Amino acid sequence: MLYGLGSESEDLPGFVVLTSTEGRSPQPISTRMWHSGFLPGQFQGVHLRSKGDPVLYLNRPPGVSAAQQQDVVTAVQSLNRSQRSIVDDPEIATRIAQYEMAFRMQTSVPGLMDVANEPKHILDLYGCRPGDGTFASNCLLARRLAERGVRFIQLYHRDWDHHNDLVKFIRQNAANVDRATAALIQDLKQRGMLDDTLIIWGGEFGRTPMAQKDKGGPGRDHHMKGFSMFLCGGGIKRGLTYGATDELGYNAVENIVHVHDLHATILRLLGIDHKRLTVKFQGLDLRLTNVAGNVVKDLLA
Repeated sequence: MLYGLGSESEDLPGFVVLTSTEGRSPQPISTRMWHSGFLPGQFQGVHLRSKGDPVLYLNRPPGVSAAQQQDVVTAVQSLNRSQRSIVDDPEIATRIAQYEMAFRMQTSVPGLMDVANEPKHILDLYGCRPGDGTFASNCLLARRLAERGVRFIQLYHRDWDHHNDLVKFIRQNAANVDRATAALIQDLKQRGMLDDTLIIWGGEFGRTPMAQKDKGGPGRDHHMKGFSMFLCGGGIKRGLTYGATDELGYNAVENIVHVHDLHATILRLLGIDHKRLTVKFQGLDLRLTNVAGNVVKDLLA
């Protein structure tokens, strides 16, 4: 996940999701993974596909000019605003924003996704080829999105469910992501963007320190009591290892960071006090960190 701290783009969505296609059997992924939750729908992520049309149904049909489409969009938006003034439904506001964003994206997205004009040394740095649908290509696209003012960029690399054949497939996955992640950090840094971009790298949970026997070879089971993430750029203290597990690597025992603490810290880096930011939802003032969360000040530069 990349959090841009600079100015926001007018032609691209504020939250973009990129999914890669490599791996032995990438797990299915649902759009609820980038849903807005209790926030208004206009804040949910926009999924850009790594192969084919980046956004389905974005292009104009044959024979329809830009002026004709503008007439349709203007008429539809007028009807939407009229209905919103009557019922005050937040989903209508979401629909209005989506129509306007889609119209602007028609011109901005094709140029964004075309990385063929990137210098060879940049493609070699990431280890990707234009349009190959890999995590490496998505890391390069993430840099291009950040350059264009997209505030939140989430990269999904699937196929980490190593209940078996861990030794074989962990090497393959590490080869897919390690070089590209390092390249993204280096690329942002050499462009003077890293100080204004917060990078968070992690998974949904950890893995057990002991082996899980399976007919396909040893693996690791799901584990929530101790796992690691890394953060860099965007106000994070450099060269710091924070926290530790017990001697078995089973339980986190030192400087334990709860997920609410992580979220509170991220919000602080974005200039937001998590205790003061509330959203009205179903009659309640809800916080993004629920009723918990403490900023981990030791992580801040």
